[in-house]
Amino acid sequence: MMLAHNPCVLVIESDETLANQISSDLREAGYEATVANNAAIGLQSSRDREPALIVIDRMLAGESGLSLCKSIRCEGKRMPIMVLMARDTVDDRVACLEAGADDYFLKPYRSEDFLNLVRLYLKPETESSEQLRFGDLVLDVATRRAILNGRAIDLTMKEFELLKFLMEHPREVLTREQILENVWGYDFMGESNVIEVYIRYLRLKIEDEGQKRLIQTVRGVGYVLRES
Repeated sequence: MMLAHNPCVLVIESDETLANQISSDLREAGYEATVANNAAIGLQSSRDREPALIVIDRMLAGESGLSLCKSIRCEGKRMPIMVLMARDTVDDRVACLEAGADDYFLKPYRSEDFLNLVRLYLKPETESSEQLRFGDLVLDVATRRAILNGRAIDLTMKEFELLKFLMEHPREVLTREQILENVWGYDFMGESNVIEVYIRYLRLKIEDEGQKRLIQTVRGVGYVLRES
């Protein structure tokens, strides 16, 4: 199935076999695929190609994929970035978020699961002037930016989707299962506290220091967006 406009996916992977597998799967699914086998080429390709999505292996033949991710973000690039990781710990997830990644995919590589995640991020955008409001917090759906007391806040795609879901259900306690289903849209293997990690970073961005907490934890259940 060919996709309109054939979005370009940049794959930065030093393992030639894996890079070929990923790029082949992407092309078969209708995407353009560009491969870079080290961080320097990957950074240059991100400038030259302006890809719709970047996939980076955390371990690039001795180089740090997360450092590359930070470099791309420092240049003001806002496209989704997905990190390929061999481990799934809280520290690993936090490191990905701190580097500016939107999401991660756990090895071993599985074609269909990977493509499902790519499709999630490359869904065609719909024109929208919608804004969601909760107190002093405004979420601009078209630009995927939050505005708090006049201050614009950049969000990763997953942070945006999480905040949007919370703001669409203000003062309603949302279970972890509801959040996973509606924000991530795919199944997590086993127990995962990925929600806690993203809530933590979202709070750092949208809650002014010393002010009341907007996203509140309901122990044993989930989370709720409320004033007090």
